Amino acid sequence: MSGAQMTAQASAQTPAKVAMMFAGVALLFVLTGMFQSWNLALAIVNMALISSIMALGVNMQWGYAGLFSVGTMGFVALGGLAVVLVSAAPVPGAWALGGPGIVMGLILGALTIAAAIFVWARMPRGRMRGFATAAVLLGGFFAFRAVFDPAVAAVEANNPATAGNLGGLGLPVLLAWPAGGLLAAAAAWAIGKTALGLRSDYLAIATLGIAEIIIAVMKNEDWLARGVKNVISLPRPVPYEVDMQQSAAFVDWATRWGFDPATASSIIVKLLYAALFLIVLLALIWLSETALKSPWGRMMRAIRDNEVSAAAMGKDVKRRHLQIFVLGSAVIGIAGAMMTTLDSQLTPGTYQPLRFTFLIWVMVIVGGSGNNWGSVLGGFLIWWLWVMVEPMGLWLIQMVTAPMAEGWLKTHLLDSAAHMRLMTMGIILLLVLRFSPRGLIPEK
Repeated sequence: MSGAQMTAQASAQTPAKVAMMFAGVALLFVLTGMFQSWNLALAIVNMALISSIMALGVNMQWGYAGLFSVGTMGFVALGGLAVVLVSAAPVPGAWALGGPGIVMGLILGALTIAAAIFVWARMPRGRMRGFATAAVLLGGFFAFRAVFDPAVAAVEANNPATAGNLGGLGLPVLLAWPAGGLLAAAAAWAIGKTALGLRSDYLAIATLGIAEIIIAVMKNEDWLARGVKNVISLPRPVPYEVDMQQSAAFVDWATRWGFDPATASSIIVKLLYAALFLIVLLALIWLSETALKSPWGRMMRAIRDNEVSAAAMGKDVKRRHLQIFVLGSAVIGIAGAMMTTLDSQLTPGTYQPLRFTFLIWVMVIVGGSGNNWGSVLGGFLIWWLWVMVEPMGLWLIQMVTAPMAEGWLKTHLLDSAAHMRLMTMGIILLLVLRFSPRGLIPEK
């Protein structure tokens, strides 16, 4: 058989292998529903869909352009913040007490930065340019604080037990999803303008630090989204289970088919969420695949593989890096908004690098860097393992320690079951890197 025939045969087998891998992962969810509960299986599916979208965003940055950013957590958090700012109900008392002052303070801050940039760009190089820029920044900072601080104090003193923030615009929650993408994209543009000129390792450090700053701001600025007090009862795009259970028609339908109304309502709500998330995921995959196969996608891969050669051919490498960094961050922001909508609450304390950076990177690496479908496969597989490994590990350790006498060793082993998921992620990552370094579905 000639080399061309072997290549054609391998290409023909690839879709079948990919379909088998997706079928195998789907079987894991079906078995979870059959042997545990369909509520649990659908809950894992919904978070797997969101995680796959996050992995798509990271894959755009790393798989398309080779940008090693570990600021994923910050963009997810900004997407969640957008849900509060767009869809939460406004707090009239807070707006009356300090809303205009906060808006004026933010405008002053933006004007100060713009004025400093203008002075720096217009003045000739030298010591005076530095002094003038510093004077503008210091003057603007004190003016900003003089207006902003009293307004923030007034807002946060307004019924802090249940409010203490400005609230949102009260718009439909589905509008918050693209708004989350826009907010994350704006932050990515600001980050990229300063950090994308750094070497890859410095870029990773910078993005991680900026993500931590974003989380710190969300935790401490109560006027924005109540800080660590959390924002609860956010609007939902699907019906509430309680409302469905109070509907006589729904109760009759569930009873007629032999379902418990409470269980049936929970499953239907999860299915509706899954349908919404699946529509977003498929739309993003279609757009990503179209872009990847276009001349723009070939240019991005050429820059990733050899920046020097691409620059020699007249390509603006830094501009293209900024472009893909913003696009990938926007996708991550959309996923962050979807996750907050699913939870119906914003809890800044739950945004941890382990969950929203490390785990997403594992999904991309295991699925296949540079392959959009690989990111989706990795998102579903790794999230299922992340949820299920701990109870499975506890069951395994209980079986192993059952014959052992009661004592510190048995207690220690049972208490260690919580660490099974971390050990499993490490083992899977090592196995994939050893036997399939390009991931389960490699880039073509």
